[in-house]
Amino acid sequence: MKAFVPTGDPAEPVVLADVAEPTPRPHEALVKVEAFSVNRGETFKLEKPAAGERPGKDIAGLVVQPAADGSGPSGIARVVGHPMEGGWAEYVAVPTDALAELPDNVSVLQGAALPLAGLTALRLLRAAGPVLGRRILLTGASGGVGHFVTELAAAAGAQVTAVTRNADRGARLAELGAAEIVHDVADARGPYDIVLESTGGQTLPLALAQLAKRGTLIWFGQASRTPATLDFFDFFTGPESAVVRHFHYLDADSRLDDDLAALVRLTAGGRLHPEIGHVTDWADTATTLTDLRDRRIRGKAVLTLS
Repeated sequence: MKAFVPTGDPAEPVVLADVAEPTPRPHEALVKVEAFSVNRGETFKLEKPAAGERPGKDIAGLVVQPAADGSGPSGIARVVGHPMEGGWAEYVAVPTDALAELPDNVSVLQGAALPLAGLTALRLLRAAGPVLGRRILLTGASGGVGHFVTELAAAAGAQVTAVTRNADRGARLAELGAAEIVHDVADARGPYDIVLESTGGQTLPLALAQLAKRGTLIWFGQASRTPATLDFFDFFTGPESAVVRHFHYLDADSRLDDDLAALVRLTAGGRLHPEIGHVTDWADTATTLTDLRDRRIRGKAVLTLS
């Protein structure tokens, strides 16, 4: 089959190659990939690819071989999947506990845009606890996670202040329910009960300063790729006794398939709107990757296989 393999060359981070079709393990279904989406974090990993690793975590397509152990879809089914690798290919073996079926009113393009960003947003808000009536500051809100967090949190009754430098993205986040848009974290008007921070670097201490006494800051990313420095004594100027916690979306008590199914239900019911900023044929994958890396694409980039 055809699959994208990393090169380690920033000018051409992946090439299309002939590789062996996967042999599913008993708890895996074989999925014919119809669309996959690219996450910016995946572009970072391609800079120093691990030997033998192939990219691809967000896919949608058709189960063509159900799992041998009887788990998951029992026959041919349209699905969204979240394998840990190998999804940028014609076929991928996906554990059935990382699959959810797609109803007819959810397209494969929407499905492919859901997994990583949607799972992160869903689990991030669970980690934040009850949000009804609470003030939330969300940094780095332009991407897929920011989109889903804003929509889910606003629907749950939170007052969301979204930080984005992009005016168009800010307008869209306001449409999705953000109570306020600011273009710099320093312009936010705290205090906030919850800070969801994904940028790192200088943004994290600035965001922390906006946190209320005994509030919670959840650090779920470092898009700036710059380490943050915190001063113990700065907590006494506002966020006294605050909690700062690390978040990883795979460290959760819920199952991937259950959470994927919840995201699909919300989408099918018109309560969640996967936003696709760029759709192209998979022949343009290498160009799309460099455009994502250089921030020339806003919103989810979804590639279709023809």
